Amino acid sequence: MLSGAVQGKFLEYISTLIRPKHILEIGTMVGYSTICLAKGLVEGGKVHTIDKRNEDLEIANQYFQKAELDHCIQTYKGDALDIISTLDYVWDLVFLDADKTGYISYFDAVIPRMRPGGLLIADNVLFHGAVLEENIKGKSAKAVHAFNAHVKNDKRVQKLMLTVRDGVYLMLKK
Repeated sequence: MLSGAVQGKFLEYISTLIRPKHILEIGTMVGYSTICLAKGLVEGGKVHTIDKRNEDLEIANQYFQKAELDHCIQTYKGDALDIISTLDYVWDLVFLDADKTGYISYFDAVIPRMRPGGLLIADNVLFHGAVLEENIKGKSAKAVHAFNAHVKNDKRVQKLMLTVRDGVYLMLKK
């Protein structure tokens, strides 16, 4: 359930290429991906990361301090859809790695709030290969499959799916 070293380097590399000022992360867990994303921020930039679990955010905040990046990371506890609507930013980069059944709603909530040329990265879009099966089982696998189809048909983004780790979907807002 944690981004591994390869994916972490991938996120750091993408963030460094983009040099974002405003990053939104939906799904903090213990903060590894947050730290990787924060390494590419421009001076004065900030990662805004949302998670429902207080225990995970407490652990993440300890790691942010150890990495000396706590000054550029803002955490939020609660429902991401409720919180996103209160954040008055135009996002340069969004990383989506939360409950899979919410992916379509998160996508639809953030795309209008991204700058043209902004990048949305969704994790786990292969969902352990389950989305490639003829008969997809499980609510999360079905939700990821529906998300992939939703993105495929969305004309607001250019998209590219990569087989990094459990699959990442790169979506560039037009």
